[in-house]
Amino acid sequence: NNKDFFDQSLDEIVLLDYLKQHDPDDTHHVVHIYDFFYHKEHLFIVCELLRDNLYEFSRYNRETGGEPYFTLPRLRRIAKQCLEALSFVHGLNLIHCDLKPENILIKSYSRCEVKVIDFGSSCFTSDHLSSYVQSRSYRAPEVILGLAYDGKIDMWSLGAILAELLTGYVLFQNDSVPAMLARIASIVGPYPDDLLNRGRHAHKYFVDGVVYERDRNGEPYLLRPKETSLRARLRTDDALFLSFVGSLLRIDPDERPTAAQALNHPWISTDPYGWPPSTPYYAAPAAPVAQESSPVGLASKQLPAFAPDESDAMSI
Repeated sequence: NNKDFFDQSLDEIVLLDYLKQHDPDDTHHVVHIYDFFYHKEHLFIVCELLRDNLYEFSRYNRETGGEPYFTLPRLRRIAKQCLEALSFVHGLNLIHCDLKPENILIKSYSRCEVKVIDFGSSCFTSDHLSSYVQSRSYRAPEVILGLAYDGKIDMWSLGAILAELLTGYVLFQNDSVPAMLARIASIVGPYPDDLLNRGRHAHKYFVDGVVYERDRNGEPYLLRPKETSLRARLRTDDALFLSFVGSLLRIDPDERPTAAQALNHPWISTDPYGWPPSTPYYAAPAAPVAQESSPVGLASKQLPAFAPDESDAMSI
């Protein structure tokens, strides 16, 4: 019932109705609005009934220690549906602006069907684009650096989401913006000089092309990442999957595919694993399984030791 949230919810209702008008047959994997009403100074939005979001279900799946749900065949199916949703949304000149595991809901566990939700932060490309969009761990470099952006920021988010679902931990931890920028550089860097030269906020985080941060006394220190690779972080040798995620996580947005282009990537356009799986998924509760720690260090100053627990997986 806060006025700002109320106004934002009204905007989202208009947007959800707009999306539904352009998707009357419900084929684009975007949540459908049914109704809305005002009751006791609260605005309610009635949408179709969906299941867990991907963050909650991934957490449950890890903690129960049952059969892993987010296998590469299922990740491919999820990715394809998200790309179809983004291609539809971007085709309407909309940017989602907050794609993250919490905003992708499961429609069917057995068929591995999902829907993209939460368009409260979405904007049209013709709008005055805010410089503060996206949850931090899924925020594209061009947004952080203060560059112009478009629907490709959603593609970056999708790449980070797929990596997280496969491994069970956030790819780019958000303990601070400089530390996250350093981790990005260590995994998919370096940053192109052109982006650093044009970024309105680059001077806040970079000096001579190297990320820096300030200590409690305000003294700057460099964050020199120890180079790793996407293959090492994702712990897979699946070449097509690595190629696909790597294409979404290109630092230069001009080198990143659009959603429509990504649908033609061989990992998506072919069926390398066969669907449906030979055995269906059944969640079998069991004892929690300890997760392996996976640090990305810094040469000049070490980042805090990383253990993927609940707090690490939460979005900010």
